[in-house]
Amino acid sequence: MTTEYISNKTIRMLNKGLRDEESIRIDNVLKTLRALDFVPQPLTDDKKFEVENQLKEFGLHIESLVEYQNEELIRLLVRCHLDFNQLEQFADFLMEFSKVETYNFKNKALALYQYIQNESNVFSFGINTKIASAKNQ
Repeated sequence: MTTEYISNKTIRMLNKGLRDEESIRIDNVLKTLRALDFVPQPLTDDKKFEVENQLKEFGLHIESLVEYQNEELIRLLVRCHLDFNQLEQFADFLMEFSKVETYNFKNKALALYQYIQNESNVFSFGINTKIASAKNQ
C-alpha cells in the first residue's frame, strides 16, 4: 500500500467532519438570527445590517426573501444543507421577522413547516402546532 491510498472509511470520516463543521456553522447563524428581537415597527439600519449579515451565509438578503417563491426558498435552504431541525429554526425566524411592520414571511414559514412535516417522515406535534398557528395569523 502506498501513502496515496485513502480508505473509504477515512473518506467517510473526513466527509462527516466537514458536514459536522457545516452544521455547526449553520446552527450559529440560526442562533444569531433567532436571538434578534423584532418589534412591530420598521427596521433600524443597525438591525437590518445584522439580519442581512446573517442571511448572506445562506446566499440570501432581505429583498431576495421577499422575491423568492416558497418552493424556491425551500430548494435554496436544502441546497445549503439545512436539516429539518435547522429548517424549522429558519421558519421560526421568519415568523419572528414577520413582526417587523414592512415584512410578512408567514406564508414562507408555513411552507417550510409543511415541507418538514411532509418530508421528514415523522409526525411532529410541535410542527403541527406551528402550522396551525401560522395559518391562524
